[in-house]
Amino acid sequence: MKEFTYKITDPIGIHARPAGMLAKKAADLDSTVTIIKDGKCADTRRLMALMQLGIKQNDEITIRIEGGAEDKNAHEMLKFLEDNKY
Repeated sequence: MKEFTYKITDPIGIHARPAGMLAKKAADLDSTVTIIKDGKCADTRRLMALMQLGIKQNDEITIRIEGGAEDKNAHEMLKFLEDNKY
């Protein structure tokens, strides 16, 4: 299991469009990707669960990567978040 924290910089947070992009990216990986915010967890591939976390600008989230190529997939998720200015 790999984990890292990430601070959301997008002024709108993770709303429908970015949540959909994030879900698609997570589905492409061979690991289970979970987002944790304020003790609540959501499988990143489940769009509605992800949106129910209510992630807003300046929120700090934890990304948990389990199974598959964890190091590689954790790096890919971090790069995806940074590249898309989440």
